[in-house]
Amino acid sequence: MSNAIECRDLNVTLNRVSILKNVSVSIPVGGSTAIIGPNGAGKTTFIKAILGELAYTGEITFSGYNGRKPRVGYVPQRLHFDRGLPLQVIELMVMGVQRRPIWLGIQKEAKAKAMALLSSVKAAHLAERTIGALSGGELQRVLLALALQQDPELLILDEPAAGVDPHGELLFCEILENQRSLRKYTQLMVSHDLGTVSNHATHVICLNKEVAAEGAPAEVLNQEVLTTIFGAHMGLVSDKITNDGMVHSHDCSKHGGDHD
Repeated sequence: MSNAIECRDLNVTLNRVSILKNVSVSIPVGGSTAIIGPNGAGKTTFIKAILGELAYTGEITFSGYNGRKPRVGYVPQRLHFDRGLPLQVIELMVMGVQRRPIWLGIQKEAKAKAMALLSSVKAAHLAERTIGALSGGELQRVLLALALQQDPELLILDEPAAGVDPHGELLFCEILENQRSLRKYTQLMVSHDLGTVSNHATHVICLNKEVAAEGAPAEVLNQEVLTTIFGAHMGLVSDKITNDGMVHSHDCSKHGGDHD
């Protein structure tokens, strides 16, 4: 399988503190790559370096796109906004695509495209809901629809299921798999949920400032690697590792959000 992105000797230092050290990884084209690691491991920093939002040394090569930067869709971990804002989901969807102000009305073509995207993430029924009235899972699906609006070749998600209930998380993962299969983009996702990673990722990068391991979930999600990257937290996951060495279910979000 060819690679969408290749990182070689990637280093990031912030306020004289080394966040990433000599990170060399490959992200397969068309796959679902998950980045796992404890709080402060540099996972979000890694994503921001790929997005070009942070200075780094080393090389990031978009080898799967003839060296050019791919079209990117991004789903953040959190969206900070005034929950009292009287903005409907459909208005949020068309704000960046129609020329005239939304207070003059939504253009028919823009609305049709927005509704199609909302339908693709099972959120069409939310179109007239205000964004402040959405649950965590509903908001994440709307943010995914916004990201897909870019017709991405690379979809990046930072803890998209944080604060989402188990049913909503399962639905979100199913939607992601369906959309990746349909749209053929490469997916890169930070996740604390080892069960989700084990069941839905095709490639895993285990990170704690440095790369502990990378490869298929069956190859890297084992007790030795998890002990290396999670250290003292390993006691919380060891009972979830069966005799075959694989993680079958665990939600690392119990450790809190990432602060990379």
